[in-house]
Amino acid sequence: MHPWMGCLLLITSLLLCSCDGEAEKPYLEITGGGFIFNYRIAEGFYGFVLKPGRALPNDTEIVAEFEDPAGGPAFIIRQSVRPELIQYMFRTPPVTGVVKNQPYQVRVMLVKKSTGQELAKTIKMFRSNINQSDLPEKALTIGPGYHPNPALK
Repeated sequence: MHPWMGCLLLITSLLLCSCDGEAEKPYLEITGGGFIFNYRIAEGFYGFVLKPGRALPNDTEIVAEFEDPAGGPAFIIRQSVRPELIQYMFRTPPVTGVVKNQPYQVRVMLVKKSTGQELAKTIKMFRSNINQSDLPEKALTIGPGYHPNPALK
């Protein structure tokens, strides 16, 4: 056997071993997130970054259900899967009623668009480190230049 044949066999076996592990990885992995409060505009929201653990199937979408801190119905955000994306970002519209250290649930599902079948699911809890009542009731600034809000004078 030629010396390069041994190298070729080794490389081939390493490639095959690395492919086997992908099927065991989860489809959905939340890698970051939390609450963001912008005191200048008196607004808050929460969100997260999701990275696929492996290739996502065609004809699927990611559905995120955010618990509403004010007690209303969950915020539902949908994004179609696109093979060129390496991460997806989700965030709520502005929220109210956030309580410090209260857990708020986010449920994320990978769903087949054509059938509605749930292929994967993950749940994560987010907590704020401040109460929303600690923020100003009205925006401190207005406009793109952050001009002082004349309503506060």
